[in-house]
Amino acid sequence: MHSLRLAPSANSHSLFTMSAASLALPSPLSLLRSNGPLPSPRSRLTNPSRSRVFMSVSVGSQTVVDDALFADYKPTSAFLFPGQGAQAVGMGKEAQNVPAAAELYKKANNILGFDLLDVCINGPKEKLDSTVLSQPAIYVTSLAAVELLRAREGGQQIIDSVDVTCGLSLGEYTALAFAGAFSFEDGLKLVKLRGEAMQEAADAAKSAMVSIIGLDSEKVQQLCDAANQEVDAADKVQIANYLCPGNYAVSGGLKGIEAVEAKAKSFKARMTVRLAVAGAFHTSFMDPAVSRLEAALASTQIRTPRIPVISNVDAEPHADPETIKKILARQVTSPVQWETTVKTLLTKGLKKSYELGPGKVIAGILKRVDKSAEIENIVA
Repeated sequence: MHSLRLAPSANSHSLFTMSAASLALPSPLSLLRSNGPLPSPRSRLTNPSRSRVFMSVSVGSQTVVDDALFADYKPTSAFLFPGQGAQAVGMGKEAQNVPAAAELYKKANNILGFDLLDVCINGPKEKLDSTVLSQPAIYVTSLAAVELLRAREGGQQIIDSVDVTCGLSLGEYTALAFAGAFSFEDGLKLVKLRGEAMQEAADAAKSAMVSIIGLDSEKVQQLCDAANQEVDAADKVQIANYLCPGNYAVSGGLKGIEAVEAKAKSFKARMTVRLAVAGAFHTSFMDPAVSRLEAALASTQIRTPRIPVISNVDAEPHADPETIKKILARQVTSPVQWETTVKTLLTKGLKKSYELGPGKVIAGILKRVDKSAEIENIVA
């Protein structure tokens, strides 16, 4: 979510360059516009997780969906979408060779009111890295990558075979759009507002984020507890991103973050890297953004996803549209449970993953969790 530039001494550590800050986005094109890319009729009949999506009951004028519809999902093929920090000048250029992908940027320009593709391809980097621009840019480019895959031989078959999807923070919105929970346009409007609201919340208080490298999550929690003993309540810190073993991000007040950095060595951390983000994402520092998100989500049509979409908040799939709205509003103030998400997918039998969009950070995370995990990058 949050543009990330490391200090020169940490430039070599590409894995957490984006991901620690990503705390928490179809042809014919009309399908994506109205209900996300759909599987082929045959795959809808043969895959129970897709057919179950239509199980619901009507109560009065409202349709009530069982939120646990996907609770017993058995993943085999996953689409994974990156979060903020994955952006890079030049992204989106390849997408212009595929008409359905190029069309997404044209639609985005109308919604955003500026030439998104120009910023993606030409920068400048400082502009693309801003929270308000990088989030829409990654959302659009990631869905453009779906179109690039569709256009290649065998691509539609791969798309039809995907039976679970998720994304890192911002990427959760991309995953929901791919799964048909909302239209491309509505998703982009939400992402635009999300970036603006998060930037405003960050501007309201002095806060920061730091990546802790080389400790397990229990040790990082102990480090946070020790730092919190030395600062006022307004500066307290917490783990904001459970990314992968040995890589966790801590968010909080500026003085609390400084205390974490000062104590990290005594806890045997290999290193700390201050993240160049707008503020303490995925903590209560983002509370001012929640009401704006809730209002926008309330007026957005959200449908039951056609396949499970794993939430960053609790690492579970949700089927009820109203629950999905509540989860998305909570996401900006809740720690990202990405490590649990990845481990659960692998434990449940995931065979193949695809990372769609700019960068290869998610692939790096997956390999940190399981070196034998199979993942392919589709870059637009």
